[in-house]
Amino acid sequence: MAGTTRRIPTGIPTNVTQGSGPRGGIGESTLRPDGTLKVTGEFAYSSDMWHEDMLWGQLLRSTVAHADIVSIDTSEAAAVPGVHAVMTYDDLPAPMKHYGMEFQDTPVLAHGKVRHHGEPVALVAADHPETARRAAAKIRVEYRELPVITDEASATAPDAVLVHENRDDHHCGHVPHPNIVHRQPIIRGHAAEAAKRADVIVTGEYTFGMQDQAFLGPESGLAVPSEDGGVDLYCATQWLHSDLQQIAPVLGLPPEKVRMTMAGIGGAFGGREDISMQIHACVLALRTGRPVKIVYNRFESFFGHVHRHPAKLSYEHGATKDGKLTHMKCRIVLDGGAYASSTASVVGNAASLSVGPYVIEDVEIEALGLYSNNPPCGAMRGFGAVQACFAYEAQMDKLAAKLGIDPVELRQLNAMEQGTVMPTGQVVDSPAPVAELLRLVKARPLPPVRQWEDADGAADVRALPGGLSNTTHGEGVVRGVGYAVGIKNVGFSEGFDDYSTAKVRMEVINGEAVAMVHTAMAEVGQGGVTIHAQIARTELGVQQVTIHPADTQVGSAGSTSAGRQTYMTGGSVKNSCRIVRERVLEIGRRRFGASHPGWGSSELRLEGGKVVTDGGEVLASLADVLENEAVEIEEEWRHRPTQPFDLVTGQGDGHVQYSFAAHRAVVEVDTELGLVKVVELAVAQDVGKALNPLSVVGQIQGGTLQGLGVAVMEEIIVDPSTAKVRNPSFTDYLIPTILDTPTIPVDYLEMADPNAPYGVRGIGEAPTLSSTPAVLAAIRAATGLELNRTPIRPEHLIGA
Repeated sequence: MAGTTRRIPTGIPTNVTQGSGPRGGIGESTLRPDGTLKVTGEFAYSSDMWHEDMLWGQLLRSTVAHADIVSIDTSEAAAVPGVHAVMTYDDLPAPMKHYGMEFQDTPVLAHGKVRHHGEPVALVAADHPETARRAAAKIRVEYRELPVITDEASATAPDAVLVHENRDDHHCGHVPHPNIVHRQPIIRGHAAEAAKRADVIVTGEYTFGMQDQAFLGPESGLAVPSEDGGVDLYCATQWLHSDLQQIAPVLGLPPEKVRMTMAGIGGAFGGREDISMQIHACVLALRTGRPVKIVYNRFESFFGHVHRHPAKLSYEHGATKDGKLTHMKCRIVLDGGAYASSTASVVGNAASLSVGPYVIEDVEIEALGLYSNNPPCGAMRGFGAVQACFAYEAQMDKLAAKLGIDPVELRQLNAMEQGTVMPTGQVVDSPAPVAELLRLVKARPLPPVRQWEDADGAADVRALPGGLSNTTHGEGVVRGVGYAVGIKNVGFSEGFDDYSTAKVRMEVINGEAVAMVHTAMAEVGQGGVTIHAQIARTELGVQQVTIHPADTQVGSAGSTSAGRQTYMTGGSVKNSCRIVRERVLEIGRRRFGASHPGWGSSELRLEGGKVVTDGGEVLASLADVLENEAVEIEEEWRHRPTQPFDLVTGQGDGHVQYSFAAHRAVVEVDTELGLVKVVELAVAQDVGKALNPLSVVGQIQGGTLQGLGVAVMEEIIVDPSTAKVRNPSFTDYLIPTILDTPTIPVDYLEMADPNAPYGVRGIGEAPTLSSTPAVLAAIRAATGLELNRTPIRPEHLIGA
């Protein structure tokens, strides 16, 4: 950066210095440093950034799902006053014109053909956003439409059109068809033989709809060209360094000339793990020599990020008459859409977690992900385990009904525990309190019957199905109660080199020892910035901790996904703090060791701004130890290694940690109109160690609500004949509001994982799994209907 001037826009993050109460370390519910700013509307999100001479970028997207591009005419767009650049595939600056997280199969701009509805085709930069939009609308694209691939049958037919010709990725050699991204079988024991021992066998065919992450902050960012020929990019993403690895090659720049800084993020849930507008803003900035800002509107956002994979799941379970599971067979087909994104990893997750948190010795599992012309799908909270949990929990209820056993007791009878062997052959080597979680949710008192009535018997319609639409005062309303439990892996799996980097600096400012923590972690709402300060206070004994804005000037922190950040970047901060502490004590021993024998102890602590012995004796203040000297450490930290799953048997220690949650749902169903009111969603979860109890409860409640959404309302509707999205707006894609949110009481256990920092367990994803099947189970209990799809809509309940 020597000799380089960076033009800094307004609205970018600045250092956040956190003070706290008397201590503010781990285990305390310290407040979020960004909380007040967010609730008062003062927090600067990526869409709020501004540069005095910036241009506005706009994309032109395809209006069809699968077609050859016959021609593109940009002349009218280029002639619009105020337009500074119009770009198509041929105008891109580098030979590398594709990107992707796992496969580089996604073109920066469509070339030769489009493969899904809404695919980027051309770019415009103009001096006003409306000018950019008008100009983009003047670009003329002639398409020759092709047959669409929309399901497994059309994708794998002998004469199927290939979504991607000439594949050369690392999975193409073992898949049975080029339109299959990845296939993962898991074979353990002898399912066919075990089935002969079963007194009862149940089967089921299940459908899981396409869910959107529905984050409220749209994709947005600002690219600023620099004097050294590089670019400074400010954007909202989940993984800065993954973005960097994809962006630099298509710009034709070395990574050090693409400097990325995290802007304020308005939610993510997996939808920001892939590239959206980042490359487009950069190529326009480099082309025009001006800063370029891109902000998607809500319509564009539905096309601008991946979604949760829709799935078809076929299951068979057997059990003896006393309820012991004998075997399980399943087949899971996930639709990955037009580009791979993280489909291969989602397939591995779905396969390896498809048995659920149960002991089953004999299994036969197949999971596969398709290429199609549907919207691309990738990471979303739960990552393949959500779809599987919906199906295997419905199966548990079917088995319980057929055996005449209480559904909770059946689950507890077969619940895994520490020492259980997974279908992949991996031993669960930390607490797995599945039976206890189920006991906790079942033991909670139920909400009052006819809870919508006041003391005089009058109905509060807000507590009834249909709410303020006033469709019922209780007539035709039936209560149902349902249970579910799930298992989710934590961290990156299957041999991925999962690590995180933390830079920690300790120095004296204004007579007080303070710490700075610098990581590239994306703060998407999970509370990592709070946790990092709590860890630094605990490990370094200081009160003031500054959190440096996340950027690529420090090593990678990995993605904020897979429930991994507290474990991984929290672990990295703890590790770097430990090294800083050792260096500080070395300085203290060098300066004061001769004056007190306590300095020879190996049990010294940093506490309250002082160096103290294990007996509590103060040896010196940290300010006196450091004086004008600063200690700074940047280190990588890794969890224990994992292994890829065998491509034939699926065996391997693929995951680093498992997490568990159980739910009880109480619903009221208007059986005449098919309307559902979820009254309560009680949840119990093992969190290992609650580093911030308030944040833990918030994460569990948030994940629970997201699972409720896909149970009763959330689904992207894709026309099966055209592969076009029918409902790309919050008018037609519904998400739960505060009026849809039930009471969510939370119990959490703290059963430490001995392999994890502080014993923590990833918590963000597990509650998203079991809330969905619990709600479906409760609706089944109220209606007596089988209900093998999600989300449930009124027509499914009244037979319309």
